[in-house]
Amino acid sequence: MTGRPAPTPSRRALLGFGVAALTATGLSGTAHGAPGTPAPGAPGVPARQAPGVTKAPGGSARRRAQSFLAAAMDAYPDHGTVRLTQSYTDQANLFSTAFTYDNALAILAHLAVRTRDGEARAVALGDALIYAQTHDPAYDDGRLRQAYNVGPYVFFDGVPQPHGFVRPDGTANVGTQFGFTGTAVGDMAWAGIALSALARRTRARRFLAAAVRIGEWIERTGHTDEPLGGYKFGVNGANEKLPFTSTEHNTDLVCLFGRLARLTGDRVWRERAARAEAFVRRMWEPAGGFFYTGTNDGVTVNKSPIPEDTQTWTHLTLDSRRFARSLDWAAGELAVLDHSERRNSTVPAGQSFEGVTFSSASLVADEDKPIAEFQPKPDRNGVWFEGTAHLALAFRDRGVRGDEYRARRLLDSLERAQDHLGTAQTVGGRTLPERSGIVSASSPLDTGFGFGYYPYRHTGATAWYLLAAVRANPLRT
Repeated sequence: MTGRPAPTPSRRALLGFGVAALTATGLSGTAHGAPGTPAPGAPGVPARQAPGVTKAPGGSARRRAQSFLAAAMDAYPDHGTVRLTQSYTDQANLFSTAFTYDNALAILAHLAVRTRDGEARAVALGDALIYAQTHDPAYDDGRLRQAYNVGPYVFFDGVPQPHGFVRPDGTANVGTQFGFTGTAVGDMAWAGIALSALARRTRARRFLAAAVRIGEWIERTGHTDEPLGGYKFGVNGANEKLPFTSTEHNTDLVCLFGRLARLTGDRVWRERAARAEAFVRRMWEPAGGFFYTGTNDGVTVNKSPIPEDTQTWTHLTLDSRRFARSLDWAAGELAVLDHSERRNSTVPAGQSFEGVTFSSASLVADEDKPIAEFQPKPDRNGVWFEGTAHLALAFRDRGVRGDEYRARRLLDSLERAQDHLGTAQTVGGRTLPERSGIVSASSPLDTGFGFGYYPYRHTGATAWYLLAAVRANPLRT
């Protein structure tokens, strides 16, 4: 990598300070675990049973996925009714961390399944995001942080974090222990997309008002006049603007700004959507049929690594025949098959899972080197289930010959993952309903962006599965 530009950070990269294992750029991965006291449910450590949860394996794959989202949202019943959903199971060693992005996806998935309980949960999560926006401990400018704490734990240094999502002083409990204090444009965009979806479903003005505040923060913070244009990455935990511009972020903004244009009737949002879309189109590589990840300096396109989500989300947002080949590129160039006989695989004996990995760099990761400090060595064929789910949805959305068959194969892999991976995991120390929730990766995988994904049940992956299963495109204006 010497002499090459660092990869444009993903939305999933950390934006804060304070974690000992941060990379040299000050950015690390949201899925990193760390050593510490074994969590309830780990080998030899008893797990508590969630109130009202029975250990019966019945129900369809979709209902079990919904039950995981409910359990992750209800993991801390003694810590207030204003709450967010824990992102990963306790075994990930991120404790009660609730990422803003994951909670936006949970809202969209709850709305997509169209049940009374789902809509009530979506509204409650939307109100919690509004609470975070209006009760930030330091800012009153419409921002949300990368993540929040939603329940008590003792951090690795022995210092307790005793509160739920709402601290005793009324402020939102920002995830300072891991340095999840920055604000990424992509996270903000997804929160705005979820809030705008709630505004359309419920007609409640508070959700639209919060989404507009998010859009205005992005315009003030991210707008750039650099040659490649678009909107910049966001700010780190010290409120310093970051220099990168992400294809993924700007794709999200095409949707958010387009929705705000429709809901408010204000033409300025269409102009902003067009600005974000122009950047995305500049990242297209016609010779290869894929989108690059973005730029580090606003002048030069960063050509490596090439991530999966810039191929699928662009289709889900733009619905353009010109760019439809990006799905075939992702399905072909990032395809992986993980099985128990692979060198660093953690897949159970006799099982195999197909799908896609995170990026072109994941396929050439050093299998002799841990992904990060205290983490395992990567499996180059680890399946990234979140990306596999949005590829399945994108195939269903495109709908050309063979797409439904390819989508169904990917969904089958996701559903088998729910059945067989991440067993005996917990949230808030409470046992999950059996076979509920999809792990973020079949085996440890290196994204190539300074962080990894691991086989822990995950709100984001589960939400994307539900969206794909019910054919609900969250990114179409």
